[in-house]
Amino acid sequence: MIRRTSTFFAAAFVALAAAAPVGAQNAKAPATAQSADKPVSVNGKVIPKARVDFVAKERVAQGQADNEQLRGAITDTLINQEVLAQEAEKKGLAKSGNVQMQVDLARQEILARAIVSDYLKTHAVKDDAVRAEYEKIKSQRSSQEYRARHILVDKEDEAKAIIERLKKGEKFEELAKLSKDPGSKDRGGDLDWANTSTYVKPFGDALTKLEKGKTTDVPVQTQFGWHIIQLDDVRTTQFPPFDQVKQQIVNFLQNQEIQKLVSDLRSKAKIE
Repeated sequence: MIRRTSTFFAAAFVALAAAAPVGAQNAKAPATAQSADKPVSVNGKVIPKARVDFVAKERVAQGQADNEQLRGAITDTLINQEVLAQEAEKKGLAKSGNVQMQVDLARQEILARAIVSDYLKTHAVKDDAVRAEYEKIKSQRSSQEYRARHILVDKEDEAKAIIERLKKGEKFEELAKLSKDPGSKDRGGDLDWANTSTYVKPFGDALTKLEKGKTTDVPVQTQFGWHIIQLDDVRTTQFPPFDQVKQQIVNFLQNQEIQKLVSDLRSKAKIE
């Protein structure tokens, strides 16, 4: 996802806060200049009020109050940035290859973010599209969720041997330590609650045929290897309400629009 412009300034504020002189947050000159709608200058170079306004807008969007204290702090930070930038210019660092590369990358990112923002203004995600996507996802989920465990091994003979050990009374949780699935082996093979649509088809099909508390009598093969599956419990699918996931769906659909934009531009570009 394209980062917001405020990311840069947030990092800058943290980095430059330590550089501010003691009591800088209470400095009178920047605050007074801003309250009088006058720009501040550093060694004759003006920091436009519009720049302060821009950063203030970003900070307000993050929940801060737009007041004299905030604008004074922003002004102090911009002054710190300017004196550091001027010193870098004096030392010729602006001509450094690494610095130029970072400037070019920052410019590219800002322009890319700008075109995406402009594109989304004319390709806004409609409410009915969001609702339709919600219903589509909901329809693709089965009415049941399953809590299962599994043991995954490379060979069918290994899986059959583990099934025999289970039949002799060994604990599934202990034998799960033999699994090659790092995400579940240390949790007794537990896969937590999930819908069958989240599993590869052979695994999901085998799961729906199991009775609660039972284990597969024969290993189940998938592209990952051979599974021994135990079904611990079943419940009605807990699908989240629309309002709870609406923003996630909006983000998803916006990303689709952005991918369309990028795909279209790439198809027209001469890439060698």
